[in-house]
Amino acid sequence: MTSPGSGDEIGRFLTIADAAEILAVDVATVDELIRSGELPAIRVGTSGPWRIERVQLELWIEGQYEETRRYSLWNQGEFANVVELSGARSGRVRPVD
Repeated sequence: MTSPGSGDEIGRFLTIADAAEILAVDVATVDELIRSGELPAIRVGTSGPWRIERVQLELWIEGQYEETRRYSLWNQGEFANVVELSGARSGRVRPVD
């Protein structure tokens, strides 16, 4: 069995500092993500410390990757050739009357 803080195994719940370290951001950034509702977290007691479930953090990270991928594809689509997007072949596009 691992003792808390040994670093061998991450427990079920992370502190804001733990999450900030995993994300390589500062504590204020994680706090803002929690307060905005973007990153799911629970408060221990009515005014106790925030805790982020490890699984929820991993799901949030996966969601960020997916959002970035979709955003990238969308931006590529904006600059794509209209003929390519329409599926028409070059030279076969008819003028609009």
